[in-house]
Amino acid sequence: GSLKCVLTMGSSLSYWFWGILILLSTLFVGVGVWMCITGQSYRFTFDEFLLTTSPYMWASLGVSTAIAVSVVGAAWGIFLTGSSILGGGVMAPRIKTKNLISIIFCEAVAIYGIILAIVFSNSFKTYEMHPDPFRYSGDIPSGDLQTGYAMFGGGLTTGFCNLVCGICVGIVGSGAALADAQNSSLFVKILVVEIFGSAIGLFGIIIAIIQTQGQELGKND
Repeated sequence: GSLKCVLTMGSSLSYWFWGILILLSTLFVGVGVWMCITGQSYRFTFDEFLLTTSPYMWASLGVSTAIAVSVVGAAWGIFLTGSSILGGGVMAPRIKTKNLISIIFCEAVAIYGIILAIVFSNSFKTYEMHPDPFRYSGDIPSGDLQTGYAMFGGGLTTGFCNLVCGICVGIVGSGAALADAQNSSLFVKILVVEIFGSAIGLFGIIIAIIQTQGQELGKND
């Protein structure tokens, strides 16, 4: 039952993924054609976009990604585990209480994302794009760009590590509930596997902290 749910959700997500990819590709090509027609093709470059986009945007995207994708992973894991606990609890009511620990492990995945978002938010400082108007080159300071990119990368790392962690814990927790319903001696053994699966989210947090270590907006002004 849980495997069937995973396959169904995976198929649904694949449709969403390809739909969004086609939409973005169409938008990208459309903007490029419009710039060529209007004689602005010289502006259709990635370097201008990366050098003139506000670091606050990249940092904010990193924070939102860390929270949003982590919450998706936690919700997915709770969905998988909770359905198995409810289903197995019909035949073996004794499993309902102790298998709630699997739900806690899944919920911890969302907490990982919130923790990283709080850590990243401490790096949001006010900065000036041109502290000296007589020497302003028109570019955003490289230190602030680096901070924005680092926080964006850290948010992606945290979010997707927690997404995979939530799915992993959810599937293992689902198996633990069903195995416990058949044989109570198997619960502790599968719980060990679940603990190691939940450590994947911690690895993502550690890597994200390393990515953003020493980064702060406005530090070099």
